[in-house]
Amino acid sequence: MDAEKRIEELRKLLNDASYKYYVLDAPDISDYDYDMALRELETLEAANPELVTPESPTQRVGGKAVDAFAEVTHEVPLESLQDVFSYEELEAFGQRVAEAVGETEFDVEPKIDGLSVSLRYENGVFTQGATRGNGTVGEDVTENLRTIRSLPLKLENAPEHLVVRGEVYMSKKVFRTLNAERERDEKPLFANPRNAAAGSLRQLDPKIAAERRLDIICFNIQAVTGRSFETHAQTLGFLRSLRFPTVPHTEFRSVRECWERIKAIGDDRDQFDFDIDGAVIKVNSLEKRAVLGSTAKAPRWAVAFKYPPEKKETRITDIVIQVGRTGVLTPKAVLEPVRLAGTTVTNATLHNQDFIAERDIRIGDTVVVQKAGEIIPEVLSVNLDKRPADAAPYQFPAVCPECGAPVKRDEGGAAIRCQGAECPAQRLRHIVHFASRAGMDIEGLGSAVAQLLIDNGLIKSAGDIYSLRVQDIASLPGLGKKSAMNLLDAIEASKSNGLVKLLASLGIPQVGQAAAKVLARRFGSMEAIENASLEELTKIEDVGPVTAQNIKNWMLSDQAMHLLGLLKKAGVDMTYTEDAADRRFEGKTFVLTGALSRYTRDQAGEIIERLGGKTASSVSKKTSYVLAGENAGSKLVKAQDLGIQIITEDEFETMIS
Repeated sequence: MDAEKRIEELRKLLNDASYKYYVLDAPDISDYDYDMALRELETLEAANPELVTPESPTQRVGGKAVDAFAEVTHEVPLESLQDVFSYEELEAFGQRVAEAVGETEFDVEPKIDGLSVSLRYENGVFTQGATRGNGTVGEDVTENLRTIRSLPLKLENAPEHLVVRGEVYMSKKVFRTLNAERERDEKPLFANPRNAAAGSLRQLDPKIAAERRLDIICFNIQAVTGRSFETHAQTLGFLRSLRFPTVPHTEFRSVRECWERIKAIGDDRDQFDFDIDGAVIKVNSLEKRAVLGSTAKAPRWAVAFKYPPEKKETRITDIVIQVGRTGVLTPKAVLEPVRLAGTTVTNATLHNQDFIAERDIRIGDTVVVQKAGEIIPEVLSVNLDKRPADAAPYQFPAVCPECGAPVKRDEGGAAIRCQGAECPAQRLRHIVHFASRAGMDIEGLGSAVAQLLIDNGLIKSAGDIYSLRVQDIASLPGLGKKSAMNLLDAIEASKSNGLVKLLASLGIPQVGQAAAKVLARRFGSMEAIENASLEELTKIEDVGPVTAQNIKNWMLSDQAMHLLGLLKKAGVDMTYTEDAADRRFEGKTFVLTGALSRYTRDQAGEIIERLGGKTASSVSKKTSYVLAGENAGSKLVKAQDLGIQIITEDEFETMIS
């Protein structure tokens, strides 16, 4: 079989599989078979680049990052809708329609809480996608939209020109998974799926958008050639025939019937995989829509009913503390069960100590709760008239409920965090950081492998890594003897990394690579650091009182002593040997800005520090050099204003050669 024919077969196979999986939710091939077919297609396209087309399944994550989004003027404006908040307002809308066009049918749809976009197809090929913007002009996010698996890139039997309107969203399941990953990586959490979807669609790098696993639902034809329709329902049927995921809808003959459907959608909103913030009521007849027309802001033939946030009273029976993967203690109210926004709620977040104190929330209180963004139950207020006489102010724990280690409030923040070096709740985070490149640099011991080792009871802390055996690792799913040997070789090699990398791997608050190097040079061994007084630590340049206290607290904790004991027993080198090599950058401070082509910033920083220099994040009069890559910004301007020497990457290579 020739390459071109096989490529077409594979593209059809993969497109059919994606449609059945992402749109119909009825996969007919395994993930493995899909991956193998995609790999074969990638191989064939690499060997025959002239056969690669924009609509190929391989191009869903391939676009280049951009500096900014280009503007797109919409062929047909993407109008917003007038909101209604009661049956009376909905009935008034129905009367206005009847007075203008007589009796008519209506269509009712859930209103997806996402980001509205337009999709343009020419001869069946997806050519451009844009955000709504102000309704007239939006932003070109074509490459990011290509990453959405449920969006067809090529249509069969399509009109010559087609513009479709849809709503990009993040499913509730993906939202929960993404926030769990961000919590593990100590990144800010997204407030709700809509914010997550909007932020993901507007990423300048399509590869980041692809990782966010967005979805789309289409609900309107904006423009089309060679086709005519009488009703909105017919247009949705046509879109479904072209394999677009379309909004669920129901047709009714009266406003009263529409109202019953609106209430049903509200009662069942938790059944949808996407967030909704209301229901849309539209005139079904396209001819009558044309007669009704639009105001300057919104069509006269449709309105959006907005569900008011449902609030209920219930009683707090307990307050429990959960410890997250980053060690943050989060209080949770245990509630007497209450039905709220379609689900039974038994607990609600209390955010942090400040939240509890500001509202004076106590166990036994009767409180008003609602779902924030229709997702997370939260306590709004306390009904003081119903407070029990014996309800006492809540006291936040002084030690971690998971491991008993002391807790400490973040400097300048509201979070209270466990300081335990071996806290079970933070086990994965500690181990992944310990093995990371910035730590002990154990190749092959990433998040997935660390989780496998934890789940199978093979390690409880970073210290247990050095007692692993070949048979332990080889028996894990997806690994084998060769992988086990490679990992053990990397673990063994890490023992000789020395004090700097060891200190940076331990997760001591505010002790990264730079501080680790200063400490290692000053004391020479872990034992000396353990025995150092707070005064000695504070006097060290680039350490300071806060970091010094963090170091002392960490070293004196039982968990840290146990961890260091395991590492010593394993033969991990805990001493520092001053590089006999070059110190040409001694006393020099570098600031890195812009994109470097030959190094990452971390790599360039490591070279500078190895040669005795320091790196800083901002430009000041103390800066010696600014290493400027492509698209350097405000730091370059400030360096020019201060007369700081600016060097290119070529000049940097000359300096280090």
